[in-house]
Amino acid sequence: MGCCPSCQEWNSFVEKTVTAVSRATASISSPQQLPDIVAPSNERLPLSMKELDRVLGGGLVSGSLVLIGGEPGIGKSTLLLQAAALLAETRGNVVYVSGEETLHQTKLRAQRLKIKGEGLYLLLESDLEAVLSNIEALKPRLVVVDSIQAVCLPEVETAPGSITQVRECTLRLMQWAKSSQVPVVITGHVTKEGAIAGPRVLEHIVDSVLYLEGEAFSSYRILRSVKNRFGSTNEIGIFEMRAQGLVEVENPSQVFLSQRIKQAVGSAVVPALEGSRTLLVEIQALTNITSFGLPRRTANGVDFGRLLMLAAVLSRRAGLKLGNQDIIVNAAGGIKVAEPAADLAIALAICSSFSDKGVDPQMVAVGEVGLSGEIRGVPQLERRISEVSRLGFKRCLVPSSGAKSGYKKEDIRVIPVSTLKEAIKVGLAGEKV
Repeated sequence: MGCCPSCQEWNSFVEKTVTAVSRATASISSPQQLPDIVAPSNERLPLSMKELDRVLGGGLVSGSLVLIGGEPGIGKSTLLLQAAALLAETRGNVVYVSGEETLHQTKLRAQRLKIKGEGLYLLLESDLEAVLSNIEALKPRLVVVDSIQAVCLPEVETAPGSITQVRECTLRLMQWAKSSQVPVVITGHVTKEGAIAGPRVLEHIVDSVLYLEGEAFSSYRILRSVKNRFGSTNEIGIFEMRAQGLVEVENPSQVFLSQRIKQAVGSAVVPALEGSRTLLVEIQALTNITSFGLPRRTANGVDFGRLLMLAAVLSRRAGLKLGNQDIIVNAAGGIKVAEPAADLAIALAICSSFSDKGVDPQMVAVGEVGLSGEIRGVPQLERRISEVSRLGFKRCLVPSSGAKSGYKKEDIRVIPVSTLKEAIKVGLAGEKV
C-alpha cells in the first residue's frame, strides 16, 4: 500500500516479519498478590554530575533504560562521554558503544576534553547482538549506545534507523538491562518538528526521556526531563559548552541576569520554579504601534495563550490601550517559563514598555493574574523569596493572599498587592507605596 489511509503519508508502511513463538518455549507467568511481590531496592548510581543527577532524580536506577534526545551537534555525545568517564573512575567498567564515529574520532574528543579514560571501554560496532555478547564478559556498571539509529539487528530485514530496527533494538536493550540490572543510556536524533527521529513509541518503551536543548548561537544547554519513572519531570539541568566540554552551571540565576541592564524599560524579573530549584528569569517586553491592520503578539519562552490573556486584562482592567500595539515578550537566556506565577512580571514588563517607564531594578514580581485583574496566590512562595533575598534584591511583589502567612526578612521587603492596578503603581520606578 503506497499511501496510508490514516495520515495520508506516502511510503510510510514498513514490512515486518513476525516469528511465531511456540507455546513450549514461551515464558508463562502467574498472577501474584501485591503483598507477596518483593520489590527490588532501586539503588541509585550517581554520575558525579550534579545537574545530570538532578534531572535523573538522584542518579541512574539499576536496570533502567534512559533515552537522551537532541538536535545534531547539541552536545549529547560530549555529555555522555564525560559522564561515562567520571563513572568509570569511581564505580567500575563502563562501555561506550559508538555506532557513528570511529574509535579515533572518539579518542580525539576525549583528548580535547582531557579525559584519561581508565575503566572506559570503547566499542565500534553496529550489530546489536555482537554488542551484547562483547559486553557480557566486562560486567559493566553502565552501557552507553550512541546512537540508537546506528545499531541494528541482523534478523530484522530493514535498514538501520528504520522504524522497525529502532523499535526492535530498543526492546532488546530494555530486556538486557532488566535481566542484567545494568543501566543503559541511548541517544536519539531529533527531527525538525522536535520529536525523536523514528517511532515516537520509543518514549513509551524507555524509563526516562531527556532532551538536551539550546539556542543555535548560545553556549548554554538545558537538559530537560520529559518522562521519568523514577523521579520528577519538572527538573532541569543547565550546562555551558566550553573548550573542555559541558560545564555545570551552579548558579543559573546569576547567569540569566548577568547581562540585564538596570533601569531598562520593558524588563521585569520573576522567581520561577523548575522542579526543586528557583530560577530568577528576566522577562522582556516590547510594545510598538503596529504597521498593519491587525496587531501581532509574539511570545518567546512564555505561553502564547497567557500572553493574549494578559494583553486583554491590561486593556480592560488596567486601562492600557493596546489595541493598536504589537506586543513581543521574551524570556531571556533561552529558558521557558510556563507557570502562571510569571503573569505579574509579564504584565509589568508590558506596562513598562508601553508607558516608557522602567521597573524598579531592585524588585521582583511573582503572582498569577486573574481575568478580573486580581493577583492570585502561587505555590512555595517562601522558597522563591529566599532565593530573591540571596541574590541581593531588596523588594518583592507578592499576592496578598500569599503574604498573609507573614514572611519577614530583614534584608528584603515583601510588598503584598491584590490587584493589577496596584501592582503597576508600585512596580514602576519612581512610584511610592
